[in-house]
Amino acid sequence: QLQLVESGGGLVQPGGSLRLSCAASGFTLDYYPIGWFRQAPGKEREGVSCISSSGGSTNYATNYADSVKGRFTISRDNAKNTVYLQMNSLKPEDTAVYYCAADCTFYSGNFYSRGAWGQGTQVTVSS
Repeated sequence: QLQLVESGGGLVQPGGSLRLSCAASGFTLDYYPIGWFRQAPGKEREGVSCISSSGGSTNYATNYADSVKGRFTISRDNAKNTVYLQMNSLKPEDTAVYYCAADCTFYSGNFYSRGAWGQGTQVTVSS
């Protein structure tokens, strides 16, 4: 069974940091580009970032939403079958449920996923 499980969410003050993890089971994460998406209350889901599959190389392509560029960093550890999202300088508007998804693409400024999704992890940025 293909499954993605997110972890690492929580409550953090503005300006703080969190690192989200996306662990895969039932398939090898390395074969797929993996994305992070988020959905805030009352808003549509939006793409945050996407990292390419390795293709035998560690030179990964990454894409970020304009709202998180310079603050968030996506990375992957294929030995651990895990993708990470390091979030720094968090703002209240980053509050959302964060999801990871397999087989992401970035096209014309938008993120898409055709693969499995995790159940999400809550990130709350508040003082």
